[in-house]
Amino acid sequence: MAKKCIGILTGGGDVPGLNSVIKTVTYRSNEDDIEIFGLRRGWEALTHLNLEGPTSRSRYVMPLNRENTRTIDRRGGTVLHSSRTNPSKMRKLPDHVAGKDFPASVSTRGGVGGTTSATKTWDVSGRVLANLSALGIEHLIALGGGDTLSYAAKLDELGVKIIAIPKMMDNDVRNTEYCIGFSTAITRASDAIQLVTSSFLSSMRLSSERRDPD
Repeated sequence: MAKKCIGILTGGGDVPGLNSVIKTVTYRSNEDDIEIFGLRRGWEALTHLNLEGPTSRSRYVMPLNRENTRTIDRRGGTVLHSSRTNPSKMRKLPDHVAGKDFPASVSTRGGVGGTTSATKTWDVSGRVLANLSALGIEHLIALGGGDTLSYAAKLDELGVKIIAIPKMMDNDVRNTEYCIGFSTAITRASDAIQLVTSSFLSSMRLSSERRDPD
């Protein structure tokens, strides 16, 4: 019987903790004899992947195992890299699918002096579904903020089995109480404020001493 296969990707800006999640998912998958693919550069992996291209697979698909994830939690960022690609709002199609028929929409925006500009975007969800199927991915784990997870919700509506993990340093993803990266952001901000406060108070005390030697 063929192994089950899951995919994992990170989208949007990076925050501390992403590599820890990737490592944990990989270790647990290995324990359960599940194959896991890291999809590089967020949703771009599934919009730009061209399995007929000689280098595309190695650029966008990274098989994960205990060996290549053992130490990734010791550094920041995400080993899978990231992007702000949203497959339902593509402003430019990848070269290998340019000219194919994808649903398109045009949005207008007001400018200075009453001018308006029109932007055309394409929804390449069909391409995303095709690549997931070609890779044999049965479940997809998406780590990201509002935009990344909004597209994950769209895939869920299209029948893809999705696990969404919220990631935002300002903890503002709707319908969740805790986002990866929030705790570190608060801790580091607090530390920085305390350090600046100490320096500020020290400077004020020195200034006072100069004015009043007593």
